[in-house]
Amino acid sequence: MKQLTSYNRVAGYLNKIFDLLNVEYFENTLSRPTITIQSTPRAYGHFTLNDDTWVSKLGGTHEINIGAGTLARPIEDVCATLLHEMIHYYNYVNGIQDCSRGNTYHNKAFRQAAEERGLCVERSDKYGWSHTSPSERLIDFVIKNDLTDILISRNEFCGLHIGGTGTHDGGGIAITPPKTSSTRKYACPCCGMSVRATKVVRIACMDCGEQMIEV
Repeated sequence: MKQLTSYNRVAGYLNKIFDLLNVEYFENTLSRPTITIQSTPRAYGHFTLNDDTWVSKLGGTHEINIGAGTLARPIEDVCATLLHEMIHYYNYVNGIQDCSRGNTYHNKAFRQAAEERGLCVERSDKYGWSHTSPSERLIDFVIKNDLTDILISRNEFCGLHIGGTGTHDGGGIAITPPKTSSTRKYACPCCGMSVRATKVVRIACMDCGEQMIEV
């Protein structure tokens, strides 16, 4: 697969990830919304409640946005953000109220749905159960589908980093070291066959008889 350094390629890739997550965690019951890449200050993404946020002659759709300045994170974190917003989408479609206080405070219904679908959830006083991160199950999903990091991001934060992967995290921006990926990619130096792992491993290509190297 070509490296994800093009905006248009990334937009299509997010739709692919949505479809994979839809099958894995929602029994493919969610119609695809319009997935956008826009600035989201102090947040990684959002879901719009209105089903006519985007309209065409085919009808209207909800919107899921992924923050333009947060794309170049480990792919499991981008997946966690998209999954977070898909859970809001699923709850809305099924009449489950998962937020209050102007749709910012994530309640226990959100926590339950998130934990059932591959997210680790932590609570903050201001935003409730909003702080989400990828579980081992979601990381296994990333490895199984050979998802790759996005290598393009809008230059918005000038080196500042927002904690977490949820919609509303912390209410502010803190200076922290960039997070490294939870997965590692190994490739055969001869044929280029690659695999991903969650820890350091010694692995060989059975076709070439060569030890794979981390890339």
